Amino acid sequence: MSFALDGPVVLAGAGKMGAALLAGWIERGLQPRDVIIQDPNLAGEAAELVRKHGLTVVPDLGSLASPPSVIVVAVKPQMMDAVFPPLAKHVGPATVVMSIAAGKPIASFERHLPRRTAVVRAMPNTPAAIGRGITGAVGNAHVTAKQKDLCRQLLEAAGDVVWVEDEALIDAVTAVSGSGPAYVFLMTEALARAGEAAGLDAATSMELARATVSGAGELMRRSPSDPATLRQNVTSPGGTTAAALSVLMRDKDGLQELMTEAVLAAQKRGRELGS
Repeated sequence: MSFALDGPVVLAGAGKMGAALLAGWIERGLQPRDVIIQDPNLAGEAAELVRKHGLTVVPDLGSLASPPSVIVVAVKPQMMDAVFPPLAKHVGPATVVMSIAAGKPIASFERHLPRRTAVVRAMPNTPAAIGRGITGAVGNAHVTAKQKDLCRQLLEAAGDVVWVEDEALIDAVTAVSGSGPAYVFLMTEALARAGEAAGLDAATSMELARATVSGAGELMRRSPSDPATLRQNVTSPGGTTAAALSVLMRDKDGLQELMTEAVLAAQKRGRELGS
């Protein structure tokens, strides 16, 4: 893959998510000489990538030979206000700043940056750590088509990318996909406990639940059929699956009502955190 760069890619923060992106960039052909990592406490996977590929790491950026093509800010949300002001002096006319911090609106970044700076706000989820995530992204009015394409390429190192036009929808994206892995993990726990209630020992029930959830997810990823069709394919009229679904699909207190309530609660909390 060819990355269209006019300057380096600066990665501010190389924790778990930053390291996952970095690994994907290198795997997809981003040249080590084109990456500068700003992190005063590099460790773990990121440190191994630096050792293996000879990447440049600095505690602070100091001076750069040319403005970055993109500055990817992958620090914790509470560190944003401290990190952005020093980064702002390195922003050039063609630089796009992309943040993957949860709950921080574009306006909170813009106040630290030169006027008319292109800013992208992105929300990846935890499967990004194995290259199987999905990221919701939105840009401000100054993001060009070329910058959007570059950000898409960089984010695809961690999985699929979905763009929304309205930043307000990022809270919905977070509620569905950002928080969504936790819902699936909880469902797996609940399925395993239900197996115990049916008489299985805990270890066997958990093994069955984990393999079933991960296998169903992989089948859904590979199949051209939608989830409703896949569900119908495994449901024989009057059979065991139909009996279970008659409980899960009740109009009142069924899974759909509960899931909608959960997603709306997450969306509401996201709005509160971003205000």
